[in-house]
Amino acid sequence: MTDSSKLFLVTGVSSGFGRAFAVTAIAAGHTVVGSVRRPDDAEAFRGLHPTRALPVVVDVTDDDAVLETVERIERDVGPIDVVIANAGYGHEGILEESPMSELRRQFDVNVFGAVATIKAVLPYMRERRRGHVLGVTSMGGLMTVPGLAYYHGSKYALEGILETLGKEVAGFGIHVTAVAPGSFRTDWAGRSMVRTERSVADYDELMTPVRANRQAAHGNQLGDPMKAGEAVLRIIGDPNPPAHLLLGSDALRLVTSGRKAVDDEIAAWAGLTRSTDLPEGAQLAG
Repeated sequence: MTDSSKLFLVTGVSSGFGRAFAVTAIAAGHTVVGSVRRPDDAEAFRGLHPTRALPVVVDVTDDDAVLETVERIERDVGPIDVVIANAGYGHEGILEESPMSELRRQFDVNVFGAVATIKAVLPYMRERRRGHVLGVTSMGGLMTVPGLAYYHGSKYALEGILETLGKEVAGFGIHVTAVAPGSFRTDWAGRSMVRTERSVADYDELMTPVRANRQAAHGNQLGDPMKAGEAVLRIIGDPNPPAHLLLGSDALRLVTSGRKAVDDEIAAWAGLTRSTDLPEGAQLAG
């Protein structure tokens, strides 16, 4: 690697955003260690570049395997400058209809897998007093729509974890960014989505058109994954990168609208909120 190039660790590079982030980083002269789950995907990733596309086969839900993988990268490849915790998938289903096992699996991959990856890298970045941690959340981590309760829950959780982490490591020269894409032409709504079968007729009027519209939109989304990769590269190395980066005009519109609704409701009920204070004001512990 040259002085200006960086070593990236990107999880979930077999398709979608992970592949786009890796391709754009390699094209910019960086080296990418990309995690995949299957050996066939590893060979396909290796074909992107003879020396700067380095696949590793690892299940991000296996904490020990993730830790061992990061140790091996640091020992055999070099210091990781940028980690992008991208691996994840979507679950679609009405909450009442969806089994708890699907909620646990959603969090295993989208939250615990991302955090395990980040935790494995952090000690090295902290010791070096530099690095950039990025987690791929979603506009669905900042606003909600019916039928994605488990997915929203996982992405809201990751947003909160990343924002907190950014405040914890700011003094060590480590930047943290939650990347929240809108609708992009990836496999998220296709083969990467798990859909719970419908079972409660009371939800038909709400959910039938939602599911049909999402399936019809697959492949026709507004966002270009390669442009998302280019946008992420723009903040890498910036002395003041954002803590939250929305990608896509639909994300900007929907998140802005959703957060305004929350702000308006908080303001409308501010009097009741204040009414719960003790009259004498703040109390000292003990």
